[in-house]
Amino acid sequence: MAQGITEIDDMGFETEVLKSDKPVLIDFWAPWCGPCRAIAPILEEIAKEYGDKIKIVKCNVDENPVSPGKYGVRAIPTLIVFNKGDISDQIVGMVAKAKLVESIKKVIG
Repeated sequence: MAQGITEIDDMGFETEVLKSDKPVLIDFWAPWCGPCRAIAPILEEIAKEYGDKIKIVKCNVDENPVSPGKYGVRAIPTLIVFNKGDISDQIVGMVAKAKLVESIKKVIG
């Protein structure tokens, strides 16, 4: 896992995402997913640029079905921005870095 990106599981979801002291961008992904692999370098760039303001986490949907099921994840990659435990934005599929940054800036000011 890239520096600045944390891999989480269903057990750690509440602590790492919902109770985080700063906004969280979670990437619901799977290793076999081409678009998931394609967006990974973009998330690494975002973690380097905004890591002091937002937490970037990844959750493998194959190994952790509870959290994606709870949030209605039907396709991957699905990226959800949480702020103070609430969903601020949700993005499905491969998108440009600018779209992700736009979503992040809504919660970091």
